[in-house]
Amino acid sequence: MLTALKTRFFTWLFRPKIERGAVTLTQRRIFILPTRQGLALAFVLVLMLLGDINYNLSLGYVLTFLLAMMAVMSMLHAFRNLAHLEIRAGHADAVFSGGTAQFTLHFHNHGKLPRYQLCLRDGDGNKTSFDIPARQNSEVAFPVPATKRGWLTLGQLTLHTEFPLGLFHAWSYLHFDTRCLVYPRPMPGAPLPLGDAPDGAGKRSIAGDDDFSGLRNYVAGDALPRIDWKAFARERGLQVKQFSAQVGEELWLDIADAPDRDDEAKLARMTRWVLDAEAQGSRYGLRLPDGELPAGNGAAQRDECLRRIALFNLPQE
Repeated sequence: MLTALKTRFFTWLFRPKIERGAVTLTQRRIFILPTRQGLALAFVLVLMLLGDINYNLSLGYVLTFLLAMMAVMSMLHAFRNLAHLEIRAGHADAVFSGGTAQFTLHFHNHGKLPRYQLCLRDGDGNKTSFDIPARQNSEVAFPVPATKRGWLTLGQLTLHTEFPLGLFHAWSYLHFDTRCLVYPRPMPGAPLPLGDAPDGAGKRSIAGDDDFSGLRNYVAGDALPRIDWKAFARERGLQVKQFSAQVGEELWLDIADAPDRDDEAKLARMTRWVLDAEAQGSRYGLRLPDGELPAGNGAAQRDECLRRIALFNLPQE
């Protein structure tokens, strides 16, 4: 009961919500409280004021109110350090499990004053600090460890500052609708399943222009640049140079072929298969219990295979 009331009070007071566009920090979104140093200064100022009243110290009054005015100005500058910043979430590139996702946030400072000592942090202790020059855009990368495959959401962030004197803590909450795809960590030392080619590499040779593969007798209609004129000069007759190129066979990456018992190990092995098949130029397809991806190659094929592997058997979001 108490926890529910606390949650409702927090929701009413701070109004956390998921943002789907640019956010501008107005006065209704910025909160300020004194830090420990600020409370200590307030306590000292009260003692100084009591002493000034008790001993009727004119210069003491001047010093006390001068320090109090400094503290008030510090609170104003802490507020202005956040006020009217425009923030929007950028794109987060996919990463492998065990790596670090870099969520990009775009900050636009419309004002003519620089913003100093800003800090972003989340509920797990990840944080980054930065400054923003006047009238400029700044990209800030917020690092989040990627511990498991699937979608990694950025979650709620706290943007805060204690500039300039550390007497006041000003903060605002940010919760953007952005996420990063996390692939399984590739299993080391996981050879590809055998392809259709005799060498098991998933490749075969066809006529092409890449590698010299030998000579053959001239046939009417052969291109003149392909004739081996040196051989003709040695009275070996008209011979034509032959070239070949390596092309990928259709290689099917089937989860049923993975020898591992654990599903996560199978997916880690298939991640390695996809990367190796793409690296060697094979045409490859993907078979999972929830569907089949036709054979292909290239960055789009690789990314789609990795996406399906990363989201396999996970709840749809």
